[in-house]
Amino acid sequence: MSRLQPKHRSRADSSGDNELSSTVRKVMRQYFKDLDGEKCTGIYEMVVAAVEKPMLEVVMFQAQGNQTRAAELLGLNRNTLRKKLQQHGID
Repeated sequence: MSRLQPKHRSRADSSGDNELSSTVRKVMRQYFKDLDGEKCTGIYEMVVAAVEKPMLEVVMFQAQGNQTRAAELLGLNRNTLRKKLQQHGID
């Protein structure tokens, strides 16, 4: 378990699954089911865009707006974090 991961969170099971990955898997299966055979492209960017902004918002709140601490929590360079915050319009 990562030293930054809260101890009260459930660990991944033997398949490497956890609540977040299970949720993504479920939503992606429903997405394809809803497409009902229609062609689609750009799924990677769609998923990253859908997950990245709320993740950044929550981490910035947790870090009390401290970008250095938020970058540390995320495992990102602070300049990379700043760029992503700007891309998503997060102060």
